[in-house]
Amino acid sequence: MPKHIIDELFQIIQERKGADPESSYVASLFNKGTAKIAQKVGEEAVETAIEALQGDKEKLAAESADLLFHLMILWADQNLKPDDIMTILQSRLGSSGHDEKAARIE
Repeated sequence: MPKHIIDELFQIIQERKGADPESSYVASLFNKGTAKIAQKVGEEAVETAIEALQGDKEKLAAESADLLFHLMILWADQNLKPDDIMTILQSRLGSSGHDEKAARIE
């Protein structure tokens, strides 16, 4: 099966973990720690939501890409892999979102 762009990008993120923070944005985020990475995810999430409300699909797509990119950095920081998330999403296929959420709350 061909690699998905998510897997390719995640591999690059993993490789940049140990890079020079002066020459790599990703390495600089890892160097600043989990709190800074999580803050960037939050900022990108807000920017994505704002673009959705503005109605500009190109800007929404660009902000969505930024959000996903920073989320993948957070996954790498927390030793998660895209497959970990995809497995959860796969397990939720075919079930009601209301039922799934209720099961997590119980």
